[in-house]
Amino acid sequence: MKTVASIILCGGRSTRMGRPKLALPFGPETLLARVARIVSSVAGPVVVVAAPGQELPELPGFVRIVRDRHEGRGPLEGMLAGLSAVSDESEAAFVTSCDAPLLVPELISCLWRLLEGDDVAVPLVDGFHQPLLAVYRTRVIPHIEALLAEDRLRPVELYDRVPTRLVSAEELRVADPTLASLRNLNRPEEYLAALTEAGFALPDEGMPELAAERSPDTLRRP
Repeated sequence: MKTVASIILCGGRSTRMGRPKLALPFGPETLLARVARIVSSVAGPVVVVAAPGQELPELPGFVRIVRDRHEGRGPLEGMLAGLSAVSDESEAAFVTSCDAPLLVPELISCLWRLLEGDDVAVPLVDGFHQPLLAVYRTRVIPHIEALLAEDRLRPVELYDRVPTRLVSAEELRVADPTLASLRNLNRPEEYLAALTEAGFALPDEGMPELAAERSPDTLRRP
């Protein structure tokens, strides 16, 4: 797996969470630091892609930080920055978001094995692509640049331009039986449920709006 890097995108606005997701505590770490640690166990170097001027929490020393060239252009912009940062040393990169604390490292290895001769290995689950849980070869950079130049910002449009391996839920379950890796935390109740599932308590101090939602009714499971 030494030829596979890890790219974590964290330039989103977190509007549904109501506060920056990347800095939310998750046990002894922030969400971003946890995801960085998880991916580093399988694929490196680890690159965090942030928006221009975005404030980041403290991160492990092995993490590299790069910035989107243009703000507000979505995940393709972040993928371009991340892939460009690792293209001299890695032939491919696993791309994920900062709000996937239940990510299973074996799933990264699974996607890399399934990639074979294709340029992208992306899950297709319940009819939806999972572009931020996918492996991309660095040679797709010119195609991403072309899409951005055309103001075509949806990652799914890349899959029409390069050889793409669509990975089924059944194939993913070999590495991640419950598909926990697909769980993103967009809303406070999803954050609370993930904390509970991981066995962590929610810190009350400084987070009154989340603490107020700690009733059993809000702690749902998939």
